[in-house]
Amino acid sequence: MLRLTTEKARAFNQVVPDFGMLASIISTTTISSNGENVPRDEIQGLVAGCPSEKNWDGSPLYFYKGVWYPFFAIRGALSFQQHFIARDTDIILTSMPKSGTTWLKALAFSVVNRNIYSPTESPLLTTPSHDLVRFFEIDLYSKSQLPDLEQLPSPRIFSSHSHYETLPQSIRSSGCKIVYICRNPLDQLVSAFHFFRKFKRENVRPLSSIDDDFDNVCWIRIVLERPDKVLFLKYEDLKDDITFNLKKLAEFLGIPFTDKEEKDGVIEEISKLCSFDNLRNLEVNRTGVRPMGTPNSAFFRKAKVGDWCNDLTPSMAERFLKIVEEKLAGSGLSFKVISSFKSSYFKNSTLSGLSKLAFQYPNTLSQKGPKTLDTKTNIVEIVIN
Repeated sequence: MLRLTTEKARAFNQVVPDFGMLASIISTTTISSNGENVPRDEIQGLVAGCPSEKNWDGSPLYFYKGVWYPFFAIRGALSFQQHFIARDTDIILTSMPKSGTTWLKALAFSVVNRNIYSPTESPLLTTPSHDLVRFFEIDLYSKSQLPDLEQLPSPRIFSSHSHYETLPQSIRSSGCKIVYICRNPLDQLVSAFHFFRKFKRENVRPLSSIDDDFDNVCWIRIVLERPDKVLFLKYEDLKDDITFNLKKLAEFLGIPFTDKEEKDGVIEEISKLCSFDNLRNLEVNRTGVRPMGTPNSAFFRKAKVGDWCNDLTPSMAERFLKIVEEKLAGSGLSFKVISSFKSSYFKNSTLSGLSKLAFQYPNTLSQKGPKTLDTKTNIVEIVIN
């Protein structure tokens, strides 16, 4: 079962983008957890006292303890931080936006409830996964500062875009399970760009092109203080071998598939039910709008590994990959950046002429620069076909 050390998690999450066009959601993910218990009637005053600025789209951002929060998330984030009481049986799905959250929700819900609903009776057929597994900050606690969650049967499944270190103490100190899914930052960046272009609000400047917003990149850190209770999944690994990773997920949650279930094809049925094509083509996901005005269909674009090369220029990709190399140095964390792209892609870049490229990082000192695959690699592999 793959788990991250604190050092590996910190290194990986230094390369996850939190830039202008992502700020409207990603910025919800960092407030300090210092044990304060702010009464809910003081949250309004706390927000009102925060310095404010304008986001990329003209909407307000609020600065609290070193972090900028979008207007629609800060109250929910503070209420969640202060009031949520975890159970040992809770399951918390965490991610950066556009990292496979919708898919993970469908998979986890199906694995946990497989003895209640058969694939032909699954609520996923009629209900978006975001309504079956609700977000804390931008859903449950944005609608009510004290949502009634006690009436939900165990195991409860929730979702969050918060960093581990900013989750309520009850989550970090309880026996609940946390599943974190990541995606290579290039695909995540492009996916987020297309997603946020579909936000339509009055008096909001729309995103024009990815060229305009590419320079707004900065970096955030997510520290996983309890790797013993966190399962670290990679979007690309799920795409490569969904059966293996579904078994790993079920084992981590304490409900492994039985030999009979495997023989009866239960894993394959869940995989088919939750496949991108199946979910995208369901009527419930082709129509309807989320409470914030986002079409349900916006959560289903391509789901392809390496699709970023269709949107980023070679110079953009090269700059980004250099940052990835720098931030992952010495972490020992393997991270697949791309599956394949045309050999002419880097024709005019400093990376041209390489049929295969990889970065190698020993556990102690970073070995900077591109290395051919003649040397064993364990971090970033870029295959140019």
